[in-house]
Amino acid sequence: MIVADVTFYPIGRGVSVGDTIRKVVDRMKNNNSIKCYPNSMATVIECESIDVLMDAVKDAEKFIENLGFPRVETILRIDNRNDVDNSVKRKIKYVE
Repeated sequence: MIVADVTFYPIGRGVSVGDTIRKVVDRMKNNNSIKCYPNSMATVIECESIDVLMDAVKDAEKFIENLGFPRVETILRIDNRNDVDNSVKRKIKYVE
């Protein structure tokens, strides 16, 4: 199981991009191949494979581009763990 966080920085259409990020998160939430947990600094994604993750990130970047942004910077951090049932729920359990 993959747990990752991704942050998108749409560039080229003003300072505030909150509306754009909301649209991207809504799009990701509608992707049945991933689970999506937005927070104040990034969006956490849970999925079965790196391929599924990369497809979701590529789709989000293309979506941002299609909204008229000439540039997108993306930060992606991946936890690919196969020795336990890696999940957002398990990770939160251990820090609460």
